[in-house]
Amino acid sequence: MTIRVGFGYDVHRLVEGRDLWMGGIRIEHAKGLLGHSDADVLLHAVCDALLGAANMRDIGFHFPDTSADTLDIDSKVILKETIGLIAAKGYRLGNIDATVCAEHPKLNPHIQAMKECMATIIGTDEDNISIKATTSEKLGFTGREEGISAYATVLIVRD
Repeated sequence: MTIRVGFGYDVHRLVEGRDLWMGGIRIEHAKGLLGHSDADVLLHAVCDALLGAANMRDIGFHFPDTSADTLDIDSKVILKETIGLIAAKGYRLGNIDATVCAEHPKLNPHIQAMKECMATIIGTDEDNISIKATTSEKLGFTGREEGISAYATVLIVRD
């Protein structure tokens, strides 16, 4: 059995006129995240961690923000395709441990729905997905509510 660990990070700017997508679900908020896709920072960090663990570069390599094919793409599609990419190398998800850093909106009420959504896409048990939410205590770009960041660590396994 081979096990590998990967780490991912993503950040997007908060802007008016966009929906806020996090962990594959739409969250009611006055602002959304700006990006070429739906800018779901949590799913992007998870995808980068998965790709890194499998030594397959990063999300920008596979889903470039310069391509018309990825313009406004749903990040759930990116996650599903990323799971397919690592499966093609013989890997499956062991577990995810992720943290989202945002002052607002408060994400704790949405964590269970995010876990359910991600587990369905990945084809894994919800218990394999840990999502935590924190703030930056009003420090930096996150504290000023200019953006949201996410960090993810994953374990992948090849039998």
